[in-house]
Amino acid sequence: MVQENVAAPGDAPIVRPLPISGFPEWLPEVRVIEQRWLDTIRRIFESYGFCSVETPSVEALDVLMAKGETSQEVYALRRLQADADDDSARLGLHFDLTVPFARYVAAHFNELVFPFKRYQTQRVWRGERPQEGRFREFTQCDIDVINVDRVPLHFDAELPRIVHEVLTTLGVPPWTLNINNRKVLQGFYEGLGVADPLAVIRIVDRMDKIGRVGVGDLLATRAGLAPDQVQACLDLAAIRVASDAEVVERVRELRVKSDLLDEGLDELAAVLADLADLPAGSVVADLSIARGLDYYTGTVYEAKFVDWPDFGSICSGGRYENLAGSFIRRSLPGVGISIGLTRIFAKLLAEGLLTLGPASPADVLVVIPSAARRAAALSTAAQLRGRGLRVETYHQPDKLAKQVRYAVRKGIGHVWFPPFDDGRDHEVKDLTTGDQTTADPTGWTPPSA
Repeated sequence: MVQENVAAPGDAPIVRPLPISGFPEWLPEVRVIEQRWLDTIRRIFESYGFCSVETPSVEALDVLMAKGETSQEVYALRRLQADADDDSARLGLHFDLTVPFARYVAAHFNELVFPFKRYQTQRVWRGERPQEGRFREFTQCDIDVINVDRVPLHFDAELPRIVHEVLTTLGVPPWTLNINNRKVLQGFYEGLGVADPLAVIRIVDRMDKIGRVGVGDLLATRAGLAPDQVQACLDLAAIRVASDAEVVERVRELRVKSDLLDEGLDELAAVLADLADLPAGSVVADLSIARGLDYYTGTVYEAKFVDWPDFGSICSGGRYENLAGSFIRRSLPGVGISIGLTRIFAKLLAEGLLTLGPASPADVLVVIPSAARRAAALSTAAQLRGRGLRVETYHQPDKLAKQVRYAVRKGIGHVWFPPFDDGRDHEVKDLTTGDQTTADPTGWTPPSA
């Protein structure tokens, strides 16, 4: 929605505060849950030795445009009062975190320790039509491993393992991480005699949007494949198994051969074998997953909800061989995966699956007995805060009922009453049980702490 000017009688026009579609904003009781998710994700990423980086919200347009098809969604920056020599027109908001990461590694190559394991949690912007699961501003949580010359294959299995731990810890509803390998696809298509394997990969990547029949029609009309080639491509895309041995067997049954196909099958089988200890259904080899972006060269990932199969992917990523090659003359392959935090969070919120807590993070509200005792109340709050409690002090000496009602509305669990007169005790009220007792600010802790 757009903002509208509304004329108030006798006043200058005011701007009606309508939200802009595709740019989510949460109320405090929702935002506090999102922050806890971010804390959990950060803790798990760091438990595997990944370090945090943050890149600017903007990159040079030539950096962003180097990625290919998604660069069509870039928001370019332009200052309204730009001078003739202003450089803002050369800048754009980043639409993912992978391209900025590649630029970051190239820029700091001599200062980093390789293999470089980083996580990055930031907002990104894409100029696409807002709809369920698609936003114009959203938060991504990325982890990548990048190295000089070669990234060991076991990292291709470590990243899904980390994602599994994150989504399980957050209590995300049932999901499946689908894994494929671009070498399998490209090698298979080359073995079929397809002239432009990348064009076929892009078409097959639309399987979940247009279905088997739609993909078959495009393979024939747009990619120019013969009927037997179309059928072979569809048969490959239909393979969906959990076992490393079974995926190799099923592909071999299609009787297509190439060295690149063999290499991709070996890699895919190794990753599946490494993840075999995860719960059944968590990880599946799905040979319809293509990830149409040009820079993926090996393992590719795409996670989806089990109960909402038409909903977009909630995690995605893969292996790339030379994403940093545009910036530095060194071979810097990598593998990464991204958790679509906003997409997951917004879906669970819409489905009523998030347990919302209080709007305030405070454990205690300290009341102001009177203007004369405001300083004493502030001192008590500071004393409690110094012991690690989260404490809000009421803003003015209103009636006590109004101050308590304020705590109730904000979901603050306890109200602290400093002495109203000299020689009297401190008291604290538990708003859950209604109990009110004397308390010592030097030693009191909430019952739930």
